[in-house]
Amino acid sequence: MEHTYQYAWVIPLLPLPVIMSMGFGLFLIPTATKNLRRIWAFPSVLLLSIAMVFSVHLSIQQINGSSIYQYLWSWTLNNDFSLEFGYLIDPLTSIMLILITTVGILVLIYSDDYMSHDEGYLRFFVYISFFNTSMLGLVTSSNLIQIYFFWELVGMCSYLLIGFWFTRPIAASACQKAFVTNRLGDFGLLLGILGFFWITGSLEFRDLFKIANNWIPNNGINSLLTTLCAFLLFLGAVAKSAQFPLHVWLPDAMEGPTPISALIHAATMVAAGIFLLARLLPLFISLPLIMSFISLIGTITLFLGATLALAQRDIKRSLAYSTMSQLGYMMLALGIGSYQAALFHLITHAYSKALLFLGSGSVIHSMEPLVGYSPDKSQNMVLMGGLRKYIPITRTSFLWGTLSLCGIPPLACFWSKDEILSNSWLYSPFFGIIASFTAGLTAFYMFRIYLLTFDGYLRVHFQNYSSTKEDSLYSISLWGKKIPKGVNKDFVLSITKSGVSFFSQNISKTHGNTGTRVGALSTSFGAKNTFVYPHETGNTMLFPLIILLLCTLFIGSIGIHFDNEIGELTILSKWLTPSINFFQESSNFSINSYEFITNAIFSVSLAFFGLSIAYISYGSAYSFFQNLDLINSFVKGSPKKSFFDQLKKKIYSWSYNRGYIDIFYTRVFTLGIRGLTELTQFFDKGIIDGITNGVGLASFCIGEEIKYVGGGRISSYLFFFLCYVSLFLFFFLS
Repeated sequence: MEHTYQYAWVIPLLPLPVIMSMGFGLFLIPTATKNLRRIWAFPSVLLLSIAMVFSVHLSIQQINGSSIYQYLWSWTLNNDFSLEFGYLIDPLTSIMLILITTVGILVLIYSDDYMSHDEGYLRFFVYISFFNTSMLGLVTSSNLIQIYFFWELVGMCSYLLIGFWFTRPIAASACQKAFVTNRLGDFGLLLGILGFFWITGSLEFRDLFKIANNWIPNNGINSLLTTLCAFLLFLGAVAKSAQFPLHVWLPDAMEGPTPISALIHAATMVAAGIFLLARLLPLFISLPLIMSFISLIGTITLFLGATLALAQRDIKRSLAYSTMSQLGYMMLALGIGSYQAALFHLITHAYSKALLFLGSGSVIHSMEPLVGYSPDKSQNMVLMGGLRKYIPITRTSFLWGTLSLCGIPPLACFWSKDEILSNSWLYSPFFGIIASFTAGLTAFYMFRIYLLTFDGYLRVHFQNYSSTKEDSLYSISLWGKKIPKGVNKDFVLSITKSGVSFFSQNISKTHGNTGTRVGALSTSFGAKNTFVYPHETGNTMLFPLIILLLCTLFIGSIGIHFDNEIGELTILSKWLTPSINFFQESSNFSINSYEFITNAIFSVSLAFFGLSIAYISYGSAYSFFQNLDLINSFVKGSPKKSFFDQLKKKIYSWSYNRGYIDIFYTRVFTLGIRGLTELTQFFDKGIIDGITNGVGLASFCIGEEIKYVGGGRISSYLFFFLCYVSLFLFFFLS
C-alpha cells in the first residue's frame, strides 16, 4: 500500500507532457501542429484518465482504512527556517482528486467537438490541461505556501480561459474583473499565511492544527491577532468560491467557452475555496467567532444567489447564480461544523452542475444556426422554448439535472442538501428558515430555466424582444406599422383589432418562397414552417451528458442512510472519518429515522411547491394566455397594475439588475477610484509640477532680465543707475 502512495506525486504531473508538447509544437512547427490539432485531444484525455485510475485506487485504500500518507522534501534550509514541498494523501484529497479528474475528462471529451471549429482549439486544450494540473497540485499540497502557489496558478488559468475570446471586449472585461476580484482575496490569503507563520513558526497543517487546539489558553497568543489572520485566510476562499461580497466575477465568467464554465463551476476554481476551508476547518473551529462569520456569509450568499437567479435571461448566467447559491450551502455547512454534509454536497453538486452546464452548451450549439453566433442571442432563454422536440437527449439530461438540483429524491443533490437543511435547523432556526426558503427558490428558478428552454413554443421568431429594464420576461416587442431601427425586417408581426398575424418576408433568398404566412398567434406557436430548427448535437458531446446523468442518478447512494441511527453517512462517513479524526472532530448532528423522514418530507414539499409555482408562471399553457393578455393590453390599453404586479416588477428588477450590487461597485469603487486618480493627477501635475515648473520659469525670466543688465555698455549701466537712484529718491522722499 505504501508503495502506491510513494508515486502519488505523479498525479498532478501527468497532464504536463501533452501541455509541453503542444506548446513547443505551436512555437516550433505551428503549421503541422495546427493541421494535426484534433489528435492532441486523445493524449490529453488518456493521461488524465490514468490520473483518474490512480486517484480511484488511492480512494479505495482510504475507504479500506489506510492511514494518511504525507511525503515532504526540503526546498529551502536557513538556520531554523525550513521550507518544504510535498504531497498529502488523505480522504479529503482523494475525494477532490476523483472529482477533478472525472469531470475534467468529460469536459475534455465534450470540448473536442464543441471547440472543433474554433481557431484557438490547441490553445484551449493547453489552457484547460494546465488548469487541471494546477487544481490537482492544489488539492495534494501539504502546506499553506504550496497551496498558495497552485492557488495562483488556478487563478491565472481561469483568467486565460474566461478571456479565451479576448477579441470580444466583453470577454476581455470579464477576465479582468475576475482577475482583480480574486486578487483581493488572494492578497488576504497571503497575509493570513504570513500571519500564521509568524504566530506558529510553521506552515505545515499538522503543526498548525496541533497548536490551534490550545494556543489561546496556554500560549498566551493574542486572540484578536489569530482571529484577524483566520479572517484573512477566509477572505481567499470568499473570492475563489464567489461568496458575498466578492461574488461579482462569477456571472461575468460565463463569457468564456461553455466547457470552461462547466469546469470552473463544478470541480475546479469555485471548489478550491470550499476545499481550503475544509482543509483548514480544524483551525477555524478553534475560533468560534470566525465559524459564526463563515456561516453568516454562507447564508447571505445562498439566499442572494437564489434571488439573483430568478429573472436572468442568459441560461449560463442563471446557472452561474445557481452555483453561487449552492456554494453558499456548502459554506453554511462548514460554518456550522457539518464537515461531511458540505463535502457530500460538493460532490453531488459538481456532477449535477457539470451536467447542466454541458447541457446548456448543447442548447447553445443547437440555437446558433437560428440566431447567429452572438452570445446575447444564442444564450438568451427568451428566444428559446419548445426545444424538447428537437434535442430530446439534451432535454432529458437537463431535466434530471434540474430535478437533482431542486432536491427531488432519489437524485444526488437531495441527499446532500437535505443533510445541510437538517443540520441548519439543529444549529440555528434562523439558518434553517433561510436555507429552507432558499431551497424553494432553487426549485422555482431551476424549473423556470427548464421551462423557458424546453417547454412551450420556439420564440426565436420574435427576435426583437424588448430589452428595457421595466419590461417583464415575456414582454415581446409588438411592432406597429413602422419597424424600429435594429428590427429584423425578415419577420413582421401585424397587429390589428381582429387578430394577430405573423408574416415572413424576404425569405425567397434562403427558402424560395416570398411572403409566406407562418400562421396566426393562436396556431403559430407549434406550427411547422421552413426554418432550420434546432438539432441534437453529436455523439462526442452527448456521451459526457449521459455519463454525468448516470452520476447524477446514482452518486447520492454514498450518502443513503441504512442504519436506524442515521446521524452519520454510511460510505461517505467511512471515507472521511480518518481525515476528521486525524485533525479534529467536527460537530456531529445526530438524528433518528423519524426525524430524517420528517425533514425529507418538508424539504421535498418545498421543492414541489417551487416547481408548481414555476410551472404556473412559465408553463406553456400559462405563457400562451399571458401573451394574449399582452397583445390585448397593446390593442386596448394597459390596465391599472395591482400591488402584486408592482411587487413582482420590483422583484424582477432587483434580480435582473443583479441586486444593483454591480452598479454600486461601479459607482463607488470603479468611478470613485477613477475620480481619486484624476484628483491625484491634477494635484501632481497642477500643484507639485506647477510649483517646480514655476520656479524654473521664474528663474528663466529673471535670467533673461539680468543678461541685459550685464551687457558691457556704459550707457546701459548709466541708464539703470539713474533708474535705481530715481526709485530710491521717490520712495525716500515719499
